[in-house]
Amino acid sequence: MENIAEALKRNHQTHLLDALNKLSGEGYEKLKKQIEGIDWDGLSVLIRDYVMKKPVTVIPADLAPASYFPLLPKDAEQEALYKRAFEKGVELIRTGKVAALTVAGGQGTRLGFDGPKGTYPITPVLHKTLFQYFAESLARVSEKYGCRIPWFIMTSELNDKATRDFFKSHAFFGLPEESVCFFTQGFMPAVDYSGKVLMSAPDSIALTPDGHGGTLLALRKWGCLDRMKALGVEYISYFQVDNPLVPVANPLLLGLHALENSEMSSIMLSKTNAFEKLGNFCVTGGKLQIIEYSDMPKELAERTTNGKLDFIAGSPAIHVISRTFIERLTAGGRLDLPWHRADKKVAYVDANGTEIKPESPNAVKLESFIFDALPLASATIILEADRKECFAPTKNATGVDSAESCRAMLCARDARRMGVAGIPVPRKEDGSPDCTVELSPRRIFDDADAVEFFRNHPVSAPERGACAAYE
Repeated sequence: MENIAEALKRNHQTHLLDALNKLSGEGYEKLKKQIEGIDWDGLSVLIRDYVMKKPVTVIPADLAPASYFPLLPKDAEQEALYKRAFEKGVELIRTGKVAALTVAGGQGTRLGFDGPKGTYPITPVLHKTLFQYFAESLARVSEKYGCRIPWFIMTSELNDKATRDFFKSHAFFGLPEESVCFFTQGFMPAVDYSGKVLMSAPDSIALTPDGHGGTLLALRKWGCLDRMKALGVEYISYFQVDNPLVPVANPLLLGLHALENSEMSSIMLSKTNAFEKLGNFCVTGGKLQIIEYSDMPKELAERTTNGKLDFIAGSPAIHVISRTFIERLTAGGRLDLPWHRADKKVAYVDANGTEIKPESPNAVKLESFIFDALPLASATIILEADRKECFAPTKNATGVDSAESCRAMLCARDARRMGVAGIPVPRKEDGSPDCTVELSPRRIFDDADAVEFFRNHPVSAPERGACAAYE
């Protein structure tokens, strides 16, 4: 107790000590454990630098657009490289050197859904959940290449039990239970504008997830890096749970990553406009980094050459990361990434235990972002991708980046694959499918799978307005 008291007094958080002294039994032990789990001296530095003043993003004078491997090879030499890289990627998957990592700590609140976001029904016909869609896709890739891809899922304290229970109740969607590993991300206290840590209940600090940058340290903390090493995993396919269109293992990206000796590689999308809400891939001091769309100066965002945006490379948060790179970054049990400030409305209880629900932002949440590891890598690469084949974020119920738009993109991708397989799909005047179709990711991972599936399972073309699922 003496050490706790000293730490709280030294860092001007004695209200937590007062709250602790009012408790007994389980409540006392709960709050005490939370207090002991926080580096109070370190937090005070963050409060000084990120809460008591708003950090200003300094744009380096030498900031330049990042180079990338284009979607289509530019010449015969690059075409040969892509072929060699694809074959290398397949070899890495086949020999068990690849694991999948899904960041799934969020709730479905913005979707109007009560539960972990990964349990949200997303497919347009059968309403499979996000987790089921990824599970079936991983099962197909494992079957296709004769391997077992281990799946690491980062949850949060908010949804860990619900996520585990969901997988158990669905028998892990046919995956071997031992191939799925759950681990929880870290938390940071919410801090009000006076620098005081907020309480969410009389026996609990208001804790918020520490951002997807915390994934790297959490992998070490929960023994996942050791588990990967024991399995022979060298490369990690990283993606977020709200994007079911992403390939769970991209042979071309994996192969380029390995052939180029990259430590952290990224998919890039050509931005649709200067202010699309994607981080900008940039280079400064010879190092790759991402500048958030909200921090990019207008004159740089809009700068063009020959009618094309200079800073056209946007990040959809799809990466391949070398296991040894994460081991190096987290050696000693610490990870020094920059923190980012987010002003939020945070409900809290006051000294009397009364709950307060603010109507405007009242506190700061501190998050770290995984892309801030890019400048720390010895080598990086970026590969352009077609957004229609890999990026359909599910962040809102309707509108842009919504469940609605995601289902439309899943349908459009599957309709295109049916066309490749020789099954004509009725189209509207704008070229979009005039029907709703869904291909099972358990059967079809890529175009080649679609051709083989419909060769073995002949079907008639769907009718206009029809809904059809192909399992």
